Amino acid sequence: MSKYLLDTNVLSELLKPCPNENVIAHLKINENQIVTASLVIQEMVFGYQRLPLSKRRQEIERFVTHLISTLTVLPYTLEAAIWHGEERARLSRLGQSAAFVDGQIAATAKVSDSVLVTRNVTDFQDFSEIKVENWFIERTTSEPRFF
Repeated sequence: MSKYLLDTNVLSELLKPCPNENVIAHLKINENQIVTASLVIQEMVFGYQRLPLSKRRQEIERFVTHLISTLTVLPYTLEAAIWHGEERARLSRLGQSAAFVDGQIAATAKVSDSVLVTRNVTDFQDFSEIKVENWFIERTTSEPRFF
């Protein structure tokens, strides 16, 4: 059974008044296989910490605290760091680059054999041998795409 590593934009969708129906359907079907990365948590904490003190900031902070206590949060491991470094070098030789944190998230998905779930599929398309799904547009019966 596949694990699904949720990117920041997927988890953030849950904070919207009317979240994407496809995302919600996938979450319900796959609730026991959902994980995220410590780097995604970092992005979310950074995001709410930049907001002025407000009810919205408190709501997001409570949400992130809840995620940490209920989801499996995968670390950025030595194995992930090695894969990430190799991928950065490979992409550099091709004249390409990717956002550093996206590479870390991709590496975490790769070494944990997880499907990376994101709205921003193009941010991850240059990484080799990772499985990516976009639950915002894909129906729940979709197969992961391999890059």
